Amino acid sequence: MKIENLILEFLKQNPKTSSEEIRQGISNKKSIATIKRVLSKLATNKLIFSIGKGKATRYKLSPYYDLFREIDIEEYYKKEIDERVIIENFNFSLLREIFPTTKLFTEDESIRLSNLQKEFETNISKLSEFAIKKEFERLAIDLSWKSSQIEGNAYSLLETERLLKEKVTAEGKSKEEAVMLLNHKKAIDFIIENPDYLSPLSVSKFEDIHTILTKELVVDRNIRKRRVGISGTNYRPIDIRGCCIINTTP
Repeated sequence: MKIENLILEFLKQNPKTSSEEIRQGISNKKSIATIKRVLSKLATNKLIFSIGKGKATRYKLSPYYDLFREIDIEEYYKKEIDERVIIENFNFSLLREIFPTTKLFTEDESIRLSNLQKEFETNISKLSEFAIKKEFERLAIDLSWKSSQIEGNAYSLLETERLLKEKVTAEGKSKEEAVMLLNHKKAIDFIIENPDYLSPLSVSKFEDIHTILTKELVVDRNIRKRRVGISGTNYRPIDIRGCCIINTTP
């Protein structure tokens, strides 16, 4: 394990500790100068912050740590569900304090994303209207299939393509599965045809899209008013209706 991760794990269990206590606690044969250099780097990256000055300086994890900490996905899934360490309660400070004051991307990442966006705009400007329509058609098929698959839909990608293009249902599949896929396609088409509809986002607009997705399906509409679970995890989503709407207006 990298020394940065060793220090972060130690601070998770031992908040407000000195650099010397950290050096001794991580059982790593590094000099105090190295430890302080790593601590300075972690502080620059906003993963930790210091309290006090001089010999009285102590370190603890920053709220930003929950956003940027490294997660070993393979190690997490090696454990049985009940053995996995989770955050049992929703971290509201992410919405109230951290997201409004921090950037999720570094300056280099932001520049790269901006360049990719410009490259995309240049490439798409060279396409004919017919070609653009075909690209969105493919996007709609892929998104409809993958989104429905998450919900347990048994249609294959090829069966989904035939259904959405030719309205031919797959043998051995239920009517509800076909309706689910067709509804996804209608919802995507609506968003493509009305590009400004979801800006800014609002609860009512989410509900409008959800109404398209659930048409003719036995599904509760609008925002859930009961607590739900997620298969494959012992995490339980928050059960406070409408508590987490984020203003996405630029």
